[in-house]
Amino acid sequence: MRRYSEDNSNNVAEAKCNMCGRNLKLKNGLIIEGNMSVNYPWGYFSDKDGEIHKFDICQSCYDKLVKNFVIPVDVEEN
Repeated sequence: MRRYSEDNSNNVAEAKCNMCGRNLKLKNGLIIEGNMSVNYPWGYFSDKDGEIHKFDICQSCYDKLVKNFVIPVDVEEN
């Protein structure tokens, strides 16, 4: 979950992990630790058509989440 500065900039004023609620580390309006940010517009064939879901997950919660996947995440070097 992100809250941005009121000056209409892209500076993040607050960021929390949606899963555990922990504050993510910020410096100069940027998140400075590993996290996954999701901004997903649901499409026609879902029950959420027309909705955009946004959330942030810290690296620790991401690891817990994907540990439960039946099919593991594909990981490639970038």
